[in-house]
Amino acid sequence: MTRGSSLMLALALIVCAAPKDDAPAQKAADVFVTAVGLATEEVARGLDNPVYLTAPAGDPRLFVVEQPGRIRVVENGKLLEKPFLDIRSKVGYGGERGLLSVAFHPQYRSNGFVFVNYTDKHGDTRIERYGPSSDRNAADPASAKLILAIDQPHANHNGGLNLFGPDGMLYIGMGDGGSQGDPHGDGQNRNVLLGKLLRINVDRGDPYVVPAGNPYAKGGGRGEIWALGLRNPWRFAFDRAAGLLYIADVGQDKYEEIDVSLMTSAGVNYGWNTMEGPSCYRLPLCTKSGLQQPAFAYSHDAGACSIIGGFVYRGRKIPEIQGQYFYSDYCNSWVRSYTYNADATNRAWHQWLDGGLGNIVSFGEDGLGELYICSSNGRVYRIIKSAGNPTRS
Repeated sequence: MTRGSSLMLALALIVCAAPKDDAPAQKAADVFVTAVGLATEEVARGLDNPVYLTAPAGDPRLFVVEQPGRIRVVENGKLLEKPFLDIRSKVGYGGERGLLSVAFHPQYRSNGFVFVNYTDKHGDTRIERYGPSSDRNAADPASAKLILAIDQPHANHNGGLNLFGPDGMLYIGMGDGGSQGDPHGDGQNRNVLLGKLLRINVDRGDPYVVPAGNPYAKGGGRGEIWALGLRNPWRFAFDRAAGLLYIADVGQDKYEEIDVSLMTSAGVNYGWNTMEGPSCYRLPLCTKSGLQQPAFAYSHDAGACSIIGGFVYRGRKIPEIQGQYFYSDYCNSWVRSYTYNADATNRAWHQWLDGGLGNIVSFGEDGLGELYICSSNGRVYRIIKSAGNPTRS
């Protein structure tokens, strides 16, 4: 098995015997016809386990995160030899561990700040800020500032995404600490940061302050927590146009789920490990009271194993797919989109691509809102209009 394929085979996140009940997965009631087909074009190859892609707003460059600890730049269609940042000497790499994301500060053009999320040599999560160098295509590796350190009890379920929200706050996705079944009960424990979506203000304090709007800012839990009840969010995204937060949460052995809530909704409990998707996980002590059900879930039938979350398309090149949330599954590597509607009886999904891209590890979004795919084959692909006939779900 290659290192590329082993990355997220670990992220497929381990099948174990889960309690059974009769709750069905929520399914899209409707499918839809589009006037466009989709395809992919390769934009970079020869990468070492690419796990994320992003760019500052309006910036034509692409920044690709390599799991062993580098961030690479694609400029004018060329993968630059010199990395934007190389912290391999600090990163503990293997399985689900490694450098997992980078976020550009909303004022990156003026301050040059980037925030990385990685596991260190001890396997613990570290959020660090780096500043600019004299080279526009390189951060200063000597400028590291520790923002937040979180102990990890096991080697998996690290979450790993840093993302700035429309409110300017830094959001951090944290898995439940790993192993199987959340053995420490971290998903529902308000006094730990594991199994949560965190929200901090990195523009005030040293190194940050807890925003006043966080649900436990005045007590009752860790102030950094924005939402709880997550198993391993891989990944989450903001749809600024609709004011929605999407979280793709990897399931245990029955369901994969997509959670959707208003971006302004603080303290949402997504259920793990009381629930797995729409189904009770902890029987017979299972109550759904106070828990938000998934907007959409699919079962592990037909070989599915681990949801790969993406983004809601808000680019300009393919207006026919505006507002659709794109996602994949590591074991199947199809590309699907899901159209959220607050009316649960009128939601639609569509399968666009089916195989041929290696194991899909992550999606990316460039500075203009176009979507990309990071593959275990060391390549990055851009999603484009197909020259062929449109497809029907």
